[in-house]
Amino acid sequence: SDLGGTLICHKGLPLDKGFTYAMNEQAQAMATNVRIEDGSFFFDFTDGKVSIPNIRMGIAGLHNIENATAAIEAALHVEVDPNAIREALGSFKGIKRRFEYIIKTPQTVFIDDYAHHPEELRAAISSVKRLYPDKKLTVIFQPHLFTRTRDFADGFAEVLDMADETILLDIYPARELPIEGVNSEMILSRMKMLNKQKCGKQQCIDIVRIEKPELLLTVGAGDIDAMVQPLKNALENV
Repeated sequence: SDLGGTLICHKGLPLDKGFTYAMNEQAQAMATNVRIEDGSFFFDFTDGKVSIPNIRMGIAGLHNIENATAAIEAALHVEVDPNAIREALGSFKGIKRRFEYIIKTPQTVFIDDYAHHPEELRAAISSVKRLYPDKKLTVIFQPHLFTRTRDFADGFAEVLDMADETILLDIYPARELPIEGVNSEMILSRMKMLNKQKCGKQQCIDIVRIEKPELLLTVGAGDIDAMVQPLKNALENV
């Protein structure tokens, strides 16, 4: 920039200046050869000057690989050693509610994520399915905001159809007042899958206690996090 800094931006953004990054597509900084080995995501990094192969991510998720690509480039710009970068990414365990493992055993996997936009939700579901292709995926989703549900109902429905089973909760209103005709059924009615339902929180917990899903993903930016411990207890028969 004119102030001597560097703007690192995702490829495709309508910016005149900036150092671009992307995953599995051409950019100035790239994450390539993305793969899963022994339950972890690996990738190779290059920016035309520095290459860092075989980077293991301490956290899961394709979206986190994109984030890591930008972080690597920022670190290289301030002359951090590539080996230190690789070690840091391998040991970073993430933050709460960002692809957070609640249960991780050979029999049962329970992941909680803050995703509340269709593309965030797509990234979370895609990552889970890629990590556990042989497990049946049950998604519990709490829509966030009436306006977001109204504006992205089609997108949410399309993405939730990627799961094997979906349970929808009521919309978390946050700062908004209700909008007539806008509810979780807007999403449910647009979904093509048959294994779907909308229910209350306690009923949802009861369903999990009875069905014992082998792969459970809870997503949303509202108060769904308060259900994490009860759902964990339901899965573990506590």
